[in-house]
Formats: sequence, structure tokens, C-alpha cells
Amino acid sequence: MAAAGAGAGAVAEPMGCLIEPDRVAEVGSASVGVIEHMGVERGDMVTSGQILARLSSGVERASMAVAETRATADAEVKAAAAAADLAKSKYERARDLVKENFISTQALEQAQAEWRVADERARQAREARDVAQREWQLSAAQLGQRLIRAPFDGIIVERYHSQGERIEREAVVKVAKIDPLRIEAIVPASQFGSIKPGQLAQVTPQLQQFGVLKATVTLVDRVIDAASNSFRVRLTLPNPDHTVPSGLRCSVDFGGNSAASASAAQPGTPARPAGKPASAAPSSWQMDTPMRSSAAEQPRGGVVQAAFHPAAAPAVRSVPVPVPALRQTPGRMVSGRVVVEPPEAAPAAR
Repeated sequence: MAAAGAGAGAVAEPMGCLIEPDRVAEVGSASVGVIEHMGVERGDMVTSGQILARLSSGVERASMAVAETRATADAEVKAAAAAADLAKSKYERARDLVKENFISTQALEQAQAEWRVADERARQAREARDVAQREWQLSAAQLGQRLIRAPFDGIIVERYHSQGERIEREAVVKVAKIDPLRIEAIVPASQFGSIKPGQLAQVTPQLQQFGVLKATVTLVDRVIDAASNSFRVRLTLPNPDHTVPSGLRCSVDFGGNSAASASAAQPGTPARPAGKPASAAPSSWQMDTPMRSSAAEQPRGGVVQAAFHPAAAPAVRSVPVPVPALRQTPGRMVSGRVVVEPPEAAPAAR
């Protein structure tokens, strides 16, 4: 039981993480040319497919116009089809005349040959039109390469070039997708197997105005780094309003319970009266959960669930505390856990 409790406490222990963009792309052009128009600036929000910049494309536009004219011209095809129809009619009449012995068999064979030649010329004209249409598509694709488009929805992080500059297949802008955000955490190997994809976790950014956020585990590495004895976990954090910036350091708690709900889940946990000042304590943390009246009544092993609140903030946090920690120095932090002072050392106002 003690081992199981200690494992649960390890999972609930917050650890450091980093909030990053979901995707980052250095966007450029496959063609060499001069930037004719630059349509975005750093900090602009863009959508997938939006034109970010355009290279000079006068030659490509002219080539496309010529190809379009050839692809849409159908006079040659119609003329070849009409000649084929005429040759077929002549052959059919010649075949009837041969039956009446009005013309020779040689004349019939000549009419048949002329029909076949005309039919092949009509097929050749249709194939030439198909080739012209493909050349038109090729010209359109070449013209499209002169446009630099956003690969996904995001924000312009950097703009490397301006209008009039010549580029040679290098990046023009840097785009980052910030909805959702990606969170990378380094987790000790002792917790391997306790974190699963789809699991919810609490993320607390270093900037307090964002509060506690909910993130979902999307990837758990299957390989443990031997040098650091740790593995990586990736989480996804929805950010539809783009209020949370990327690049923030954070802490993540894989316990999956919010502090308020965890406190409410503890039977017999009294709420702190409104306006009541925090009583003095040996550390910056004070325990709200009532303990038994004497240390002799406390269990000797296992883990107890205790709700804490910082002396300077109203936030409540519930953490599993190993019973041996109750015997340690009041108000100290041991292995990243809040150590509860023994009941006999607790302030009378608690």
C-alpha cells in the first residue's frame, strides 16, 4: 500500500515544461526572383493558403496567356473532324456504288484509305489540343510558384526580406501555429507507464494571469534517455483566442485533478472563512485539512491526502503526502513535496 501511495504522489508532483507553437515553418519560394509585393508584417495573423508575398512574374504571366490561347483554340480540331466526316460519307457512298457495279473495287479502297487518313488527322488534332491544355496547366503551376502562401493558420513570427529584394530559395517569413499550443515536458523514468495518451493534465504558466490550464497528453516517448534517466511527454493545449503566448515556461501536474475540485473531494475539509487572515505558519504553506489531535493517533505508514493553500494566495492545492513526511521538520520542502508540520506543532488558529 505504501509503495502504491508513493507512486501516486510521484505522478501528482508538478514538474517543469515549456509551451511551444504546435508547428513552425520557414516559408520561402521554390523559384529564384525579386519580391514584387510583400503582404504581411511580423505579428500578423494568417490563414492557410493566404498569399504572403509575390515574386516578379511578368514572363510567367505572358507564357500562361499564350498557353491558354492554344488550349482553348478549337478551330483545327473542328476542321479535322469535318474532313473525317466527309471522308466517311464518301466511303459509304462508294461502298453502295460498288454493290451496283458503278465503280471499281479500287475506287472503294481509295475512299476507305482517305477516310482512315482523315480520321487519324482528327485524332491527332484532339491530342494536340490535350497537349496544349497540359502546357497551360504547366504554365499556371509555374506562375503559382511565384506566389508564397501560408502553409497553415498561424502568426508571422519573423519577416526576413522586403519588397525589391532578390531571393534564391531561402526563407522569406517564419510562420508559427499557436492554436493549439504544444507542451513538452521531461518526466523522470520512475513515472514511465503512469502517463497515457489522452490523459488530462494541469498546466500552470509562469505568468500568473493565465491561471491553471487543461492540456491533453498526445505523445509519450517509448524510449528512456539513459543519460538523464527521463523521457519526454507531449501535450496539446487549446488556444482558440490566442491569449496564451508560446515560449512560456510552465509546470505540469499529471494528477489530473484541479486544485479546487481536489479540495472539495476531501471529506471533512472546511472552507476558509471569507476575510479570515492566514495564520502564522513555519513555512509559506498552511494545511487546511484537519488532522487528528495527536501524533500518536496518526497512521505509521501509507499516504494521506491533504489540502494546502499558500499563505499569500487563496489558491488551494491537494497533494498526497507520505506519512513519514509528517515527522520531518515543520514547513520544509522535501523532494519537491510540501511537508506537513506534525499536529502538535500546528498553529492554534488552524
